[in-house]
Amino acid sequence: MIAIACVPLLVSVVLWLAGPRLGRHLPARAATVLLTVAALAAALATGLVLAAAGFLVLATDPRLAAAAHLSAAALRAADPVPAAVGLVAGVTVLVLLVASSVRAIRAISELTSAALACRRLGPAPGGLVVVDDARPAAYTVPGLSGRMVVTTSMLRALPPEERRALLAHEAAHLDHHHVVYVQLASLAAAANPLLRPTAGAVRVAAERWADDVAAQRTGDRRLVATALARAGLARAGDPTRMPAAALAAVDTALGQRIEALLAPQRQHRTVTVATVVLMTVGCVVSGTVIGRAAHDAVELAQSVYAQTR
Repeated sequence: MIAIACVPLLVSVVLWLAGPRLGRHLPARAATVLLTVAALAAALATGLVLAAAGFLVLATDPRLAAAAHLSAAALRAADPVPAAVGLVAGVTVLVLLVASSVRAIRAISELTSAALACRRLGPAPGGLVVVDDARPAAYTVPGLSGRMVVTTSMLRALPPEERRALLAHEAAHLDHHHVVYVQLASLAAAANPLLRPTAGAVRVAAERWADDVAAQRTGDRRLVATALARAGLARAGDPTRMPAAALAAVDTALGQRIEALLAPQRQHRTVTVATVVLMTVGCVVSGTVIGRAAHDAVELAQSVYAQTR
């Protein structure tokens, strides 16, 4: 049982060490989806294991057990977790619960602000809003009816073909709801700090996914790379503020993404996909087994308590 309980921690450590590398070795779309799901599974399973350990140790206190109509002796017999470990687990899960709640509230605030920004921008044909601004910027504001925002300065910095490539990138963010993956991965990282590198890898993978979509729509990967490079140079050192939830084409791992666009396209790596899937399944199985064991222990303790009354 202890070995099963350690699976989410082991997976979290692997994602901490290798999350960005896994993202680079997977096709962009697969990396975005698989790493987000793996991060959520690891965060939830870790929280469940910590909560179960903390609760079962805390409930062995005779007064608390009696208040909950549980047999402390039955819980001690069923719970192999040392008291010190259980107390640390309980404190840790409370801290992480607060952190994840704060991040969830922040995400809701960011998305609400983005929705209000879309409303202020008003109706836009095809979701495109051109802002008369001397500062070069291009980004996507998510929402029920999101917007692609580009400034006149950015448009002037790019020739027509590269403008189309840049706008195709921003449209891909809206079409494929990339902000959902980015926000979920950030929430998982708040619930489990070991997942922060993976959350960063999800953001990069979402941008690579948009790059790939732009390349498919323009039929020219080199054109997209050139557009990103020119837009990045135009944006260099620019302090333009964007909504917190916005996704900008040239503000995330630009060099890495240009290199990926210019490199030969990678085939779907079955081993890498299988590794991420196995880690996800391991977390799901671990959380399910530990949750079931904790449930059975509580039911047994309730039964024993009822028999002694």
